[in-house]
Amino acid sequence: MNRENDRRDFLKTAAGIVTAAGLSGRLAAAEKRPLFKVSLAEYSLHRMIAAKKLDTLDLGRYSMKEFGIKGLDRWNRPFFGKAKDTAYLKEMKRRDTEAGAKNLLIMIDGEGALGDPDTAKRSRTVENHRKWVEAAKLIGCHCIRVNAASKGSYEEQLKLAADGLSKLCEFAKTIKMSVIVENHGGLSSNGKWLAALMKKVDMPNCGTLPDFGNFHDYDRYLGVTEMMPWAKSVSAKSHDFDAEGNETHTDYVKMMKIVIDSGYRGWVGIEYEGSKISEYDGIVATKKLLLKVRDKLSA
Repeated sequence: MNRENDRRDFLKTAAGIVTAAGLSGRLAAAEKRPLFKVSLAEYSLHRMIAAKKLDTLDLGRYSMKEFGIKGLDRWNRPFFGKAKDTAYLKEMKRRDTEAGAKNLLIMIDGEGALGDPDTAKRSRTVENHRKWVEAAKLIGCHCIRVNAASKGSYEEQLKLAADGLSKLCEFAKTIKMSVIVENHGGLSSNGKWLAALMKKVDMPNCGTLPDFGNFHDYDRYLGVTEMMPWAKSVSAKSHDFDAEGNETHTDYVKMMKIVIDSGYRGWVGIEYEGSKISEYDGIVATKKLLLKVRDKLSA
């Protein structure tokens, strides 16, 4: 008997068993992994925050305690003057981490138009956003959401917005951060235009934040389809619900199928903007709907 050959045969067999077990484990884990994770947009609670019923520093604790939602899509308005306040931002991250929450992005408003026709104003807007890229990095986010506002013809706005966005993305790249554009009024609510903007900028750290609403006269399902190839986050906008718990403006099954079919497997943020029920109840209803849809699509 050749003992060396027996030893080699044994090792090959053992290795095969280990490899098969490892592959089986990975496949099982993949099967258990949800199609998407649910996050909470801070804007969903803007009335509570404005009324001083909730401090933005306690968002993580509140989100985990009340909704069991870990991911946070923050909004810069509640801490607008704190972008360079390192102590404040570190306290925010400490509280969120302590609560078991995780900051994903900051939605930026009120810092100018990245596609402003005035060169000086456009440059100032880029500069205004840089501090938010750094702030987002500090609290653990992977990106900031910006608005690609501009003026002029279709092509002029495309050129101007691409210029401002490219310069901001160049800066963000230096600290391994991304910049994403939401369909948020003007030509940015035109899915075809926004897709063209992504192609024109053509940078890995430049992406989109498809919002189920905000399309106005543009077909929302077409718009999201056009934005999904560059999506780094998704905003599940909700307003009103019927007796069965379905959102009355958006067919969530149809919309989330578009999201999933694109290959996206990231966070989907609840952004409740309705007024017929409370912010709290709106968030609960949206989460329940998203989980129901996730189960349906998983099956």
